[in-house]
Amino acid sequence: MVDFARSPRSTLGVEWELALLDGDSLDLTSAAEVLLADVAQRAPEFEKRIVGEMLTNTIELVTGVHKQVSGIAEDLAASMGALRALTEDRGIELMSAGTHPFAQWQSQEVRAKDRYLELVDRTQWWGRNMLIFGVHVHVGIDSRDKVLPIVNALLAYVPHLQALSASSPFWGGTDTGYASNRAMMFQQLPTAGLPFQFDAWSDYEKYVADMLTTGIIDNINEIRWDIRPAPNWGTVEVRVCDGLPTLEEITAITALIQCLVDDFSARLDAGETLPTMPDWFHDENKWRAARYGVDAIIIENAEADERLVTECLADEVARLAPVAERLGCVDELNSITSIIDRGVPYQRLQNVFKDSESLTEVTRSLINDLRTSYT
Repeated sequence: MVDFARSPRSTLGVEWELALLDGDSLDLTSAAEVLLADVAQRAPEFEKRIVGEMLTNTIELVTGVHKQVSGIAEDLAASMGALRALTEDRGIELMSAGTHPFAQWQSQEVRAKDRYLELVDRTQWWGRNMLIFGVHVHVGIDSRDKVLPIVNALLAYVPHLQALSASSPFWGGTDTGYASNRAMMFQQLPTAGLPFQFDAWSDYEKYVADMLTTGIIDNINEIRWDIRPAPNWGTVEVRVCDGLPTLEEITAITALIQCLVDDFSARLDAGETLPTMPDWFHDENKWRAARYGVDAIIIENAEADERLVTECLADEVARLAPVAERLGCVDELNSITSIIDRGVPYQRLQNVFKDSESLTEVTRSLINDLRTSYT
């Protein structure tokens, strides 16, 4: 049995992975453990908000549970302020993107935790290559029966979220030609990538049981899908997004996800069957969005209609306006339009590189984007 905790409908939690950089070279630095010790000593009230991740070059900010996106923004800004006070004392800079533009994976350290060491031991070269950063958004679900229909319906929005958040055109000093190289990297892990579409909770439970029995996983959290049930928290967890450089982008995408999930929840309450698409459409859409970003033409529905992803996004922002009004995130949802007009993260990074021909300057732009986004 996989028990689902349930949560108040459409409540929110966000996890934001940040890269730690040497203030002089702007390369990654393995400073997480010393920073976590600083948090414990100097800011103990943030110990559950500022935590470690798989690599010692990464710190993750974890919010509490909030009803509104504005609460998420305030929570993250407070944690960022506390962390910044500690990093500046040590000459460490912070940035967020799907990948660091020029850092080399061979130089990174895995945190000395059994689950991380076991992952790398099992996956070898691919596991050690996971020099990537992301943002995870949890949305509360008030009934277990809603979870799988919502996960299946959300799959149609993977390209929207991938295109908006794409921030990893550079990896290991190479221009990959992708808007999100992180998306392509992460799916190489054996339990990552797009989820399977299950019709019944018992089918999902059978899958989890088989995975545990065969030793593919030791814990349900090792199912690392782009969108997954999070039974312990009573949420659906959306893990599609690259690391996001600014707080505005975090709140915009969080608002979109919250509105989508809440809309699906209301439609289920009204007795509606949520739309789905074949798996091969989702596979193609994910690749197109990772490759072409906001220039991707995506498959929109089961009838195989296609449109530019930004046109689809504009329609969704308009369609979800009443939902955003109800949830109190109108401004955050509408900011998606201005983000697209200004240039989503990968476009801004490509422009900096075009002007400077320097990945160090690309990295510096990410540092500046983050620093100015919450002060």
